Amino acid sequence: MKKLLATSVIAMAMATSTVQAKNLVEVAQEAGSFNTLIAAAKAAGLAGALADGKNLTVFAPTDEAFAKLPAGTVEELLKPENNDKLAAILSYHVLPRKLTSNMLPGRAIHVKTLKASGDKTLAVTKSAGGVTVDGANVVSADITADNGIIHVIDTVVLPSN
Repeated sequence: MKKLLATSVIAMAMATSTVQAKNLVEVAQEAGSFNTLIAAAKAAGLAGALADGKNLTVFAPTDEAFAKLPAGTVEELLKPENNDKLAAILSYHVLPRKLTSNMLPGRAIHVKTLKASGDKTLAVTKSAGGVTVDGANVVSADITADNGIIHVIDTVVLPSN
């Protein structure tokens, strides 16, 4: 019995050590509905920070959320001359800490984002109707990655400058 238990523990430890954790970018890529977000993060030079950063929360707009922007907006933002503006918009979607849905009180709070200047806080509201972030609906919450949390939102939130 002891030999069987020891063998099981060793097998579980070996299986656990071969399982590779996935960072925020890898989790988003596997989901398949964040292609625009990933392309924008790469264009703005932020994909590495999302992959390597620790304890981040990303309010991740889906491809459909980006499609709601006025025609030509995404293409314009992806131009190299607009990298600063794109980086500001994307960093507005990221918190420098983990924030899970069970940490939210049943009211509106303001949370500080990674955005460097201007509007740096998001209004996050939890109510009986769900959670909103600056008016965007959280459609899926608490998707874990090894370096943070993803909350899927249905609208791209824009900082007011």
